[in-house]
Amino acid sequence: MTDVAIIGGGLAGLINAILLSRNGLSVVLFEKRNYPSHKVCGEYISNEVLPFLIRNDLFPEEPVVSRLNKFILSSTNGRYSTLDLGMGGFGISRYCLDYFLYKKAIEAGVDCRTDTSVENIEFLDDHFEVKFGEALMQSKLAIGAFGKRTNLDRKLNRKFIAARSPYIGVKYHIKTDFPSDTIALHNFKDGYCGISKVENDTYNLCYLSHRDNLKKSKDISAMERNVLCKNPFLKSVFDNSEFVFDKPLVINEISFAKKAPVENHILMSGDSAGMITPLCGNGMAMAIHSASILTELITSHWNQGEFDRNQLEKEYTSFWNNKFSLRLSIGRKIQSLFGSESTSNLAVGLTKIKPIARAIVGLTHGKEF
Repeated sequence: MTDVAIIGGGLAGLINAILLSRNGLSVVLFEKRNYPSHKVCGEYISNEVLPFLIRNDLFPEEPVVSRLNKFILSSTNGRYSTLDLGMGGFGISRYCLDYFLYKKAIEAGVDCRTDTSVENIEFLDDHFEVKFGEALMQSKLAIGAFGKRTNLDRKLNRKFIAARSPYIGVKYHIKTDFPSDTIALHNFKDGYCGISKVENDTYNLCYLSHRDNLKKSKDISAMERNVLCKNPFLKSVFDNSEFVFDKPLVINEISFAKKAPVENHILMSGDSAGMITPLCGNGMAMAIHSASILTELITSHWNQGEFDRNQLEKEYTSFWNNKFSLRLSIGRKIQSLFGSESTSNLAVGLTKIKPIARAIVGLTHGKEF
């Protein structure tokens, strides 16, 4: 029996693990991959999380992260606008950040089970049984931080999993000539592509596309030539950049449907609780913030002795909805302005109106905590 079992070792899972272990709870973290590894991710983090990361010794000094404070938005035909990001953010690869946090978790005493897939998790009376391989582990609490869409979501019969999603995500790291303080979002037919600097003079290129683009083009390379490169900004990037990866990282069926923060008494954290549309650029910040909220609640209840599970779940659901449901809803609405010539031109036009631009940036970014 362990105090907390955490399924998933991304940002939310790792930060929950570190902070709970530092607060005296026994924590086992399960991660299906080994560290370090690359993930499909925009790799931009809003500065809203900086005070929290620095305060908790969770901000890496090395490598030097990029500082991002400007934004370029282009429509499918290359019309564009530029604006300041206000609070701004920073860029760092998941390869570096997750590995840094993994080492912090080991240092904090977390029992990290890497290269280990959890096959099932059940709540029985007052505890959980976690099945991995031929083994079982019991825990008093369970945190689901297993990401966007997994087999565990199916086994838990979560509502969003029944609806098929038409989106695929593709990511590269590239070497290119692009301003190091700028994040760009370029529209193409039925999709959009983000570009921003991470560490070591490397840039993240990550895009979301409707799968019909891939079906019509047969393969990813042809889709990039036939669809993405219709946007002149993207054509220039693909023609004039050095691609670091041998092949792209790809994930299927990315869903932005509403999710529940608690399922079958499992406390969901990060993308498992709700995924913001990538164009809002704050999935990583939300994952970090949700882990902070959940850790504080668990620690508070734990320190009272016999914790009230139902009250903990109720409070977490309330906190999650108050902090994130509006941002998630706004993200879904803003996404409707992307991926076509007419609506992407409208979005560019709106962002040229400075008060509207500032409002959109403010609504898709949180406040420092």
